[in-house]
Amino acid sequence: MASSTVRAFRARLLYRALTLIASLGRGMSLRRAQACGRAVGRLAWHVVRRERNKALHNIAVAFPEWSDEQRRDVIRRMFDHLGMSLFEVAWLPNLKAETTPVVGIEPLRELIAAKHPLLLIGAHCGNWEWMAHATQLGGVPIAVLHRERDDQEMNQFITELRSGIGIHTIDRGSASSARDMIRALKNGQALAFLMDQNIRAESVKIPFFGHPAPTPIGPAKLAIRMEAAVAIGFTSRTKDGHHHVEYFPPILTSRGDDPVALLTRITSAVEDHVRRVPDQWVWMHDRWRERPKWDVTTTLAPASSPSPNPAATRASRTV
Repeated sequence: MASSTVRAFRARLLYRALTLIASLGRGMSLRRAQACGRAVGRLAWHVVRRERNKALHNIAVAFPEWSDEQRRDVIRRMFDHLGMSLFEVAWLPNLKAETTPVVGIEPLRELIAAKHPLLLIGAHCGNWEWMAHATQLGGVPIAVLHRERDDQEMNQFITELRSGIGIHTIDRGSASSARDMIRALKNGQALAFLMDQNIRAESVKIPFFGHPAPTPIGPAKLAIRMEAAVAIGFTSRTKDGHHHVEYFPPILTSRGDDPVALLTRITSAVEDHVRRVPDQWVWMHDRWRERPKWDVTTTLAPASSPSPNPAATRASRTV
């Protein structure tokens, strides 16, 4: 594990690179920004050996039936995608509502208008910052829960990018995070989580690509406590360079629902999406890493899965 000094140096270096990319990317056309990002990603495939090898190891866990060449091809394209996403984030202040229509957003707007608590669940697949911006522009105000970075300048860069369009950022590790999340839900904001990573938080093991993966239980418990609607959604890069953003019909929860069943349903949806676009997920993440300190699997007994409420699923899924 890298020392705090090394991590701080990496964070400063990344921040300097991001500010340079941001200053260049905002003035480019989207196509040119994507082309520059693709070149950076291809360079990273050759240079960032440690992350490349981690990604190749992890994709072999998920797809043992694939050949080495199949897996290497997907990871090469993943680096291209991440490079493009980086430049697209710099370009995001130029995004307009009509650039990326959001499929399935109308039921979400109706829930917000009715002051019904709403959680948006996504994954680190596709360009998730683009998805948040498109959702905000589509008329659903968002508060995003994220992990505060070690470098304060990096945090400021991310929060200012989001706040420029009205997205509120809540630090997951702050003393006030629980209070801030509940306040956001009560104030008519949708609370957004990315639910596909192994983090230092109360977790249960949920099958992901056939292997038990520690998965944070907090958002599912919060949804049930608040009797909130849960909308699972994803974004993916299309072959023509655009982004497709779609939310599934919201699930309405109640106090009697089982958080493990809800979390299993979410994780299954994430896996299905990653299988569709495997080159757009962050395979260098240690998804199956053991975290005994945070594992509460044995204390939570599974029950039946919460059922979608017909009123929440009747609305059209097209914008």
